Amino acid sequence: MAHLAGFQITLYSFCMVGIIEVANLAGVSTATVSRALNGKSHVSARARERVLKAAQELGYVASSSAYTLATGRAKNIGVVLPFVEPWFFSAVLEGVLNALVSRGYDVTLYSLSGGTDHRQRVFEDLVLRKRVDGVLTVALKLSDKELSNLTALKKPIVGIGGPIPGARSISIDDEGAGRLATQHLISLGHTEIGMISGNPASEMDFHQPYLRKTGYHEALLDANLDFKEQWMAEADFTIGGGYYAAKQMLGDPRNAPTAIFCASDEMGFGAIQAARDLGLRVPQDISVIGLDGHPLGEFYGLSTINQRTAEQGAHGANWIVDILESGDDRQLQNFEQLSTWPIDLEVRSSTARRAKD
Repeated sequence: MAHLAGFQITLYSFCMVGIIEVANLAGVSTATVSRALNGKSHVSARARERVLKAAQELGYVASSSAYTLATGRAKNIGVVLPFVEPWFFSAVLEGVLNALVSRGYDVTLYSLSGGTDHRQRVFEDLVLRKRVDGVLTVALKLSDKELSNLTALKKPIVGIGGPIPGARSISIDDEGAGRLATQHLISLGHTEIGMISGNPASEMDFHQPYLRKTGYHEALLDANLDFKEQWMAEADFTIGGGYYAAKQMLGDPRNAPTAIFCASDEMGFGAIQAARDLGLRVPQDISVIGLDGHPLGEFYGLSTINQRTAEQGAHGANWIVDILESGDDRQLQNFEQLSTWPIDLEVRSSTARRAKD
């Protein structure tokens, strides 16, 4: 169960009660019981209520094997992500799991941390062989071959974290997020604004560090503000990485900015701690803004661009279930459709107007 390469999170229950007993107690046909328990339409609210009450009283749990035989589906979604441990991925996964469980679906989880060969085995063997109805990917851009294999088997895919050519996907505007964070600092009167971006090793398929950095540069250009290389640093999206980068940037009084945009909240937490260790007050001496909506943001008082990560996961999970339950076979085909996920500026105590010289 704890094998990250491909473990299945499955809820099973064994019970002697069958659909006939539920139908008899509810006073409806077995067909009505089946439609009500599987969330189908054409069932009155009153009949559905009687069925659910009877099923609960009898302790009835639908047989997954019987459902598969009747519908050709397994009520199982494959979830593929690069890693499990980093906060972003675990937060998305939490939203996915909660949504799928509430819709009555099982999950088969694949982590691609094993490298290229591991990824090839997942997409060319395990995902195709396992009985999954559809696939959710997180921060992965599929190859033409990976996508065509899934499409040929009528397995819809929804991606989270960036646009996927030829498939449905959910993504924030990373460039716009970087621009908004920087514009917030500019609106507070800051003209010397640094940035801690992701380093090359942290680049994913969708180049979020580059896009967020581009938004930062655009905001400075739009405001006719100077950009200095000394105000730019790179880190690995961790608290420790942000701490080290901010300490080097702020430790040189000749070039220290008055505000820093960090491309992730965790790097923002590190930057706040580095400033304090250098004897700087946040936000009186240095303003810091992050990007994510990390739950520890309130503890640190970090202003942030909130992308509501768990909600993205839930939205993606509900989207793929809606596709599967649409009753339209055309929906099982993959086609390009990008849903831009909204972001919110949350202002907390880590940013303030620039102190007058």
